[in-house]
Amino acid sequence: MSESLPQQKYQVRFDVGLAGFQALAEDADVIILADALPTVGDTAPATPFGEHLVIVADLGNPARVAQWVLAQQTEKADRFSVAVVAVGERRRDGSPRPAVEDFLLAGEVIDELSRLGIDHCSPEAAAPSAGFLGLHRALRHLVSASETAVALRAAGRAEEIRAAIDLARPHAPADAAQQSAEIRRVREFRFPA
Repeated sequence: MSESLPQQKYQVRFDVGLAGFQALAEDADVIILADALPTVGDTAPATPFGEHLVIVADLGNPARVAQWVLAQQTEKADRFSVAVVAVGERRRDGSPRPAVEDFLLAGEVIDELSRLGIDHCSPEAAAPSAGFLGLHRALRHLVSASETAVALRAAGRAEEIRAAIDLARPHAPADAAQQSAEIRRVREFRFPA
């Protein structure tokens, strides 16, 4: 195991923000960006992903994302390494701020992967999964009361919060594929600046 890639031995890994993406991307078959709410402030210039396979999870598609990953692993006929990155936010001074809504969404994605048998998780990935499992009944409330949601509301963007949270309607696992949009690859992403 390389000291510079401490999560490398695990199939499912977790980190936060652009730096987290950069830390995990090189050795991942897919990077899943957990992005629950729109960015409050400015965004950085778009980060091009080149040949990296990157998809975005929102509050409505964690089960579908996990099913997609399982299908990719089946197609590869080998272990498929997954990096889940909570997008996060920025404080007014420009420093990174973890976003609880992205942490919980990342945890839901990791939990859905585990339910499908993709469960060799790093400790870093196990933590958001456990956080989601303990708080899943309050997910919509926690997202709507988060620091990001408060800032979006103050900026007159309450409708964007409602639209994102409406995606998180409870559903049975069998309904997940029907409620989710198709998984699409993104070629670039604007992380919060």
